[in-house]
Amino acid sequence: MRSVPPTRVLVLNSGSSSVKYQLLDMRGGSRLAAGLIERIGERTSLVRHAPLAAGGEARERTGQVADHAAALGAMAEELAADGLGLDSPELVAIGHRVVHGGKRFTEPTVIDDRVLAEIERLIPVAPLHNPANLTGIRTAMTLRPDLPQVAVFDTAFHTTMPESAARYAIDVETADAHRIRRYGFHGTSHAYVSRETAKLLGKAPEEVNVIVLHLGNGASASAVRGGRCVDTSMGLTPLEGLVMGTRSGDMDPAVIFHLMRVGGMSADEIDTLLNKKSGLVGLCGDNDMREIRRRIDEGDEQAQLAFDIYIHRLKKYIGAYYAVLGRVDAVAFTAGVGENAAPVREAAVAGLEGLGLAVDGGRNAVRGGGPRLISPEGARVAVAVVPTDEEMEIAQQTYALAGKHN
Repeated sequence: MRSVPPTRVLVLNSGSSSVKYQLLDMRGGSRLAAGLIERIGERTSLVRHAPLAAGGEARERTGQVADHAAALGAMAEELAADGLGLDSPELVAIGHRVVHGGKRFTEPTVIDDRVLAEIERLIPVAPLHNPANLTGIRTAMTLRPDLPQVAVFDTAFHTTMPESAARYAIDVETADAHRIRRYGFHGTSHAYVSRETAKLLGKAPEEVNVIVLHLGNGASASAVRGGRCVDTSMGLTPLEGLVMGTRSGDMDPAVIFHLMRVGGMSADEIDTLLNKKSGLVGLCGDNDMREIRRRIDEGDEQAQLAFDIYIHRLKKYIGAYYAVLGRVDAVAFTAGVGENAAPVREAAVAGLEGLGLAVDGGRNAVRGGGPRLISPEGARVAVAVVPTDEEMEIAQQTYALAGKHN
């Protein structure tokens, strides 16, 4: 009797002080467990775990989790308590979200010493993310050294951008020496959502041009032609592009020199300002769109201005990517704000009827559910809400590559 091949994939997203994880069974695409370990290295860490397949109750506990090795140890304990231990022969691979893969990594990659060295070499362009990703990878490799460990890069989907979109207009030798170019991020989300949007339209990804709007605390837009990214809003770092929860997005770079010369601010202070104290929180003191909308309903002018600036930037990118693509079949909203904030979706396409864009009020007001159209019947361009699933995207890419590797 032929044995059934292993089909489980563990997905890890290691941050500087947190680890998110999901265990999925790729036989049917079901989630078996998920968890989050926060405040790693602090006196009171938090471990949250949910057994999703067995119908068990979610649980959480506090206590010090000293480092990432202890965090993955806590994860292993929680999984084992549900009969899903990491020693299971059904586990086929571990997939890791890696934020920055540079130009070199254009697809999911089985991790070896060479890959680890390259991810480490990219730390200068991703100082907040790649070190944490590396720590998670190395820890996981000690737990299951026999399994393929697969890196799925946030930047990979955007490596299909032409040089005309990826290059900044600065001295080429300087740019090349310091690897300065537009890499883009949220790639797993843009890949998943663009493909699901094509499916919603009953077409193959190769037949569809989509503008994807990933709107969360971090936000990015992409222009996807026939399943391939041709432009995206984030650049060398996740700071460029749309107005975000705490990031400024696009800005005249001379503002930095002005703050140095006139404001007496250091590079680190400006970095903190633009990444953590700007965007919506800088404009009105809140980065939660629900709270901003509540304040607008109460007549708060500062919240209204922040919302208007947010929408103005969003519309500019929709128009720009319409021009880049030439023909647009769909605009897809995703992530926390994109999936849940009906006023954002309505405002983003208001006035763009000449481009074939509009939302139906009733459809737009519906909350929750799977992928759905919110444009009027017979609209020239479909407007859709497509929930993102980055963990599933990572798991699918990991599973496919692990099968080839094995």
